[in-house]
Amino acid sequence: MKLFFIAGEPSGDLHASNCMKELLMLNPTIDFKFTGGSLMKTVAHKNPEISIEKMAFMGFTEVIANIRTIQNNFNTVKKAILNYKPNALVLVDYPGFNLKMAKWAHQHNITVYYYISPTVWAWKENRVNIIKKYTKKLFVILPFEEAFYAKHNHKVYFVGHPLLDSIEEKKKTLPTKQEFLQQNNLEIKPIIAVLPGSRKQEIERMMQIMLKVKDRFANYQFVIAASDNLSTEYYKSLQQQNVSVVFNQTYALMHNAEAGIIKSGTSTLESALFKLPQVVCYKAGKVSFAIAKQLVDIKYISLVNLILDKPAVKELVQNDLTSENIAQELEKILHNKPYREEIIKNYDELYTKLGGKGASARVADLIYNDLKN
Repeated sequence: MKLFFIAGEPSGDLHASNCMKELLMLNPTIDFKFTGGSLMKTVAHKNPEISIEKMAFMGFTEVIANIRTIQNNFNTVKKAILNYKPNALVLVDYPGFNLKMAKWAHQHNITVYYYISPTVWAWKENRVNIIKKYTKKLFVILPFEEAFYAKHNHKVYFVGHPLLDSIEEKKKTLPTKQEFLQQNNLEIKPIIAVLPGSRKQEIERMMQIMLKVKDRFANYQFVIAASDNLSTEYYKSLQQQNVSVVFNQTYALMHNAEAGIIKSGTSTLESALFKLPQVVCYKAGKVSFAIAKQLVDIKYISLVNLILDKPAVKELVQNDLTSENIAQELEKILHNKPYREEIIKNYDELYTKLGGKGASARVADLIYNDLKN
């Protein structure tokens, strides 16, 4: 059995690699080709056709600026698939690229499975028709997506969220607070985690707003989770502001912090699964935000609030993202015990709604048995 996986960003690399591991548990002779990152490379024991570093473009303006690279990537992948002749294509998230690939694969009579639904419930709802027409099965990871697709007369498979498995496994090896402080030469003070994102543009928009609050919390230390996408040199200037930076230790940081200032994205859900009270931050370029506002129809921007369908964590978006607003929310999180306990209680509800552990195994089982039959 030969499978071609397409992931185009770090989260896709993680979830695809775990699915590949589970497939090999079902049948160790399965062969893979893929676009992705180091995690998929480790599982498949081969290099990607294209690495995610050359695929991860975010926002309207960045996509337009790199349109030629994206087209070249598309042509490279098409050629690799035709040469490889896989039993199926497994598309993982990354909708701008993967929905086009689904259509092309369907035209070439290649079976297509889609793991992690595009956010059709937020914008471009007409993409439901593309998914229905060009994919054999869609595996969704958010509980409300099943009902959304049912409304469009499309049967999908809710498999639970793969982060539950990743985080539970990671928790077994995380350092204690004392070990974390010692390993990173940190002060013996409670920690406020700062996660400003993984791309230089978003970090530069938000970092200084986030860090400006630190003088109001002298009894705490602010620790930034560095992104692998950027060099150590890039973060050195931040350390001169009496702010610590840790590399490749985001989960250890979440595990040992008292509160988080978190850029909207997967990190908000990860923080919730570590039971870390947080304030969610988001600030885009003016043009991108203006376009998105016209197109996107959702009540919340954080996955925590979207899944719970209520404002369980504070969201500060665009003009509301100010140092004063961050400071006010941190005060409540750190010093208002009932408020903090309510956040944790909401996190417990979130965990239940996410469907329990075993998402990667369920997807692998559904794909393998479907192909076998």
